[in-house]
Amino acid sequence: MKQSLHIKNMVCPRCILVVRQIFDDLEIGFRQINLGEVELNQSLSDETKTELLKRLQEVGFSLIDDRRSRMIDKIKQLVIDQVHHPSEEGQVKWADLIPEKLHYDYKYLSTLFSSVEGITLEQYIIRQKIERVKELMVYDELTLSQIADQLGYSSVAHLSAQFKKVIGMNPSQFKSAFSNTRKGLDDID
Repeated sequence: MKQSLHIKNMVCPRCILVVRQIFDDLEIGFRQINLGEVELNQSLSDETKTELLKRLQEVGFSLIDDRRSRMIDKIKQLVIDQVHHPSEEGQVKWADLIPEKLHYDYKYLSTLFSSVEGITLEQYIIRQKIERVKELMVYDELTLSQIADQLGYSSVAHLSAQFKKVIGMNPSQFKSAFSNTRKGLDDID
């Protein structure tokens, strides 16, 4: 039987490298490591699992034990991946993409997300998109219009309105005043 551990807050390839190093340091055999999941070669002793948990927590990760938490983590990873590492630019139909990838009804997943996280799935997606806008603005390589296109906004005005609602200032005010207030992806609620 395949045994897997589910790890919360793994959001990028560097996270995989950090987790791989922890597993190597603890000499825990694994088949593969993906975002949010490690496929083990064998079961872990309680002592090894306790040490693994401690080491993961030191770098901001934690083990996920229940099915609901694993599903929430999968939703978050999908949103982060699509917003921060898109396979193509433009409008994403979240109500189609999420069920397609996770094989559950969108309404069920949205309700589950809200009940566990305390915010709606739509709010979470908007917050991720705004964090990406902030990142792209700090890089100063794209115009606001190009950023709006890349993230699937219908217009710069729509992006600016959402930005102001979430951040409390418009994009130009942010750029001039707070160019380094970005959060880590796993710190966004």
